[in-house]
Amino acid sequence: MTQAVTALISMKGHSSRVPGKNIRPLAGKPCCYWILKALSDADRISDISVETDDDGIEQTVRSLFPEMRILRRPDSLKGDFVSMNPLIEHQIAHSQADIFLQTHSTNPLLKADTIDRAVAAYFEPGAHDSLFSVTKLQPRLYWPDGRPINHDPAELLPTQHLPPVYEENSCIYIFTREGFAKRKHRVGEAPKLFETPHLESVDIDEEHDFAFCEYLMERRLAEDPQAAS
Repeated sequence: MTQAVTALISMKGHSSRVPGKNIRPLAGKPCCYWILKALSDADRISDISVETDDDGIEQTVRSLFPEMRILRRPDSLKGDFVSMNPLIEHQIAHSQADIFLQTHSTNPLLKADTIDRAVAAYFEPGAHDSLFSVTKLQPRLYWPDGRPINHDPAELLPTQHLPPVYEENSCIYIFTREGFAKRKHRVGEAPKLFETPHLESVDIDEEHDFAFCEYLMERRLAEDPQAAS
């Protein structure tokens, strides 16, 4: 029997670097539409909980996905300096689920199939207690003092032969209620790393990220117009 996983998304109204990014139009739809659609299409996601402090975001989500649960943020958790962990704790406290997948509306390129593969990877046997998504990197990397991280400058191996390092890309986190209660963190003591495709892993932090995501989404829609519906 497939185990149920509840998806968690938090969206706040204010964003200093990319104003209104959660509901700003991206390739003809509000930005949040794309990840909510991917989660809705994913076979391994049984429930979706959207948490917000903003009337406009709530109205947008309700108009797009009337059946989706929306949790309003209390005043004690509002503001630009509230970290993600207390927001996750707030959502868990209002859920009956035991296993959660947390993602963001600012990951619009993430596909349902990738979400399903991540959940399947989480449930594979092993010693891991959580999972988070990463992007594989193989350039020549250095510490700030000039020391090489993953290569010998005297050897100059082709970059494809360098040992990879992995960047936490904020696309997917999977964890249990028990694990989060123990550490107050979505990443456990023994996490599994799950590699996501580069072109699905863009996280919108700056204006140029938004423009890049829109370009990639428009290219995806040109190849498959049904991807928007």
